[in-house]
Amino acid sequence: MSETSAPRATDARATDARAAVGSDRTAATPGDLTAVQRNAVAELLRVSPVADELGNRFAAAGHELHLVGGSVRDALLGRLGSDLDFCTDAHPDQTLGVLKGWAEAIWETGREFGTIGARRGGMTLEITTYRAEAYDGVTRNPVVAYGTSLADDLRRRDFTINAMAVSLPEHRFTDPYGGVSDLAAKIIRTPGTPQDSFGDDPLRMLRAARFAAQLRFAVHPDVRAAMAAMAADLDRITAERIRDEFSKLLCGADPVAGLRLLVDSGLADRFLPELSGLRLEIDEHAQHKDVYEHTLTVVSNAVRLESDGCDFVLRMAALMHDVGKPATKAVGPDGRVSFHHHEVVGARMTRHRMKALRYPKEVTTQVAKLVGLHLRFYGYGRGEWTDSAVRRYVTDAEDLLPRLHKLTRSDCTTRNRRKAAALAADYDALEERIARIQAEEDLARVRPDLDGNAIMELLGVPPGPVVGRAWRHLKEVRLERGPLDRDEAEAELLRWARDEGILSDAG
Repeated sequence: MSETSAPRATDARATDARAAVGSDRTAATPGDLTAVQRNAVAELLRVSPVADELGNRFAAAGHELHLVGGSVRDALLGRLGSDLDFCTDAHPDQTLGVLKGWAEAIWETGREFGTIGARRGGMTLEITTYRAEAYDGVTRNPVVAYGTSLADDLRRRDFTINAMAVSLPEHRFTDPYGGVSDLAAKIIRTPGTPQDSFGDDPLRMLRAARFAAQLRFAVHPDVRAAMAAMAADLDRITAERIRDEFSKLLCGADPVAGLRLLVDSGLADRFLPELSGLRLEIDEHAQHKDVYEHTLTVVSNAVRLESDGCDFVLRMAALMHDVGKPATKAVGPDGRVSFHHHEVVGARMTRHRMKALRYPKEVTTQVAKLVGLHLRFYGYGRGEWTDSAVRRYVTDAEDLLPRLHKLTRSDCTTRNRRKAAALAADYDALEERIARIQAEEDLARVRPDLDGNAIMELLGVPPGPVVGRAWRHLKEVRLERGPLDRDEAEAELLRWARDEGILSDAG
């Protein structure tokens, strides 16, 4: 449980750490630990001179400095980025003194938790005073107390793979809980008992699922059992913290693995019960799957259709697109299952859930809109869509149209190859038709053929509700019939005004 001895300090010329931490469990056996440590520090020093410069400054001021947590983990995985986490025995005021005159920028937004942020040489640095935080079992906020040593700090960390450190500037590698071994085995385990860890911070249960999704690691059976037993403790965590961890999970490399763990452990019931509620509901599009399995498949399909990193709005819409089915399930006289208007109910449920999780209004609106539109395409293949229907599809989707295309395609999960091919061909045809009409009419900016000024002049009315009603009517006509010339538009406006009693027949 102590730091490695001096002979295990490292050589900056060692080979890439990724060769030491692989899929082979034996890569991190005790006999190989020195080589693993040596390779790990070599990779970590890729960020030099920033890390060493900072270490030297803290040492000159009489303080310790250690690179810790995710920075060490990611270096071992060969994916170290430009965000570095450090811990120190220096308190925030002392850290500010060390950074002054060296850092290119400094911020104190995390000061109440002992964290000072800085930027230097393209690297973002967070330096946190040794901590020993815990929850009192009642409130939703951690009680933060400063620790006194690196050992204290590592002991309070969430998982063994995040409880490793490299001391600077001496480059001593510290791994008291076997994080290197667990990293090699691709396992998520807590430094102490999971019960103690999750009791200190219940959010760690959700974080375990997040790491399963991000890293594609398995969660140790003891950790899974504790998550199931202590799921209700998540209620002590604020909605904002849950939201942030869940968003990272959904944007992981394998979100389905994390989502399954949330449902199996009962954690989803605490903040996203709609997901668990999808189980055992039969999907009318694919009778061999329930809606829960169908939904997870749609999420996976959506991930594959992304073109530039995680699209949270698309993934969240894929996750929520069928949440209205349990509430709308009906069984007809012939035994067939239906979910009429589940997209409308689902959109409403999505708005409610995302509001409860404190998602920004714009993001919530986008996701709910996609949920509400995801069924519009079905029926297109029967040849019933006019150009007017296509215009409405595009204008209703607005700037969400590219995501709607992906969501609709992701929703096709049938194993019937002929049916899947027919649906894909139908949607190809729809996209081609949209492209043709857009080229002719610029559907992205559909407006009435007369503006507000022209409406007021023709009707002889001042600004007010009548102008708005007339504008909306002309837009509907524009969607239904396509562009009108000036004379046609004016005739339509006058006809509408007479029908509405705004103008007399003689007017």
